[in-house]
Amino acid sequence: MKNNVRELLPIGTVVILEEASKKAMIYGVKQTDKATGTEYDYIGVVYPEGSMGDGTQFFFNHDMVSEVFFRGFEDEERTAFIDRLADYYDRQEEVIDE
Repeated sequence: MKNNVRELLPIGTVVILEEASKKAMIYGVKQTDKATGTEYDYIGVVYPEGSMGDGTQFFFNHDMVSEVFFRGFEDEERTAFIDRLADYYDRQEEVIDE
């Protein structure tokens, strides 16, 4: 399994998901659903409303994004974060391959 960390969109990105009627804004990457233990590429909220309390956030994966309307902020700090995250997932894959 090849990790897709370097393809992850930055927080603040506004997208539309396949078969969705409203846009979503990404506010977290590589998030785990505590209820199921499943890891997702993103956690988001509807755009433009944003978070409206419990139950208004949702998880989704990169392959569910059908269009990017706005790409969020990227700088050296995010680049360093993505590098660390990619290294972590590369190490995890090495353990699985052994």
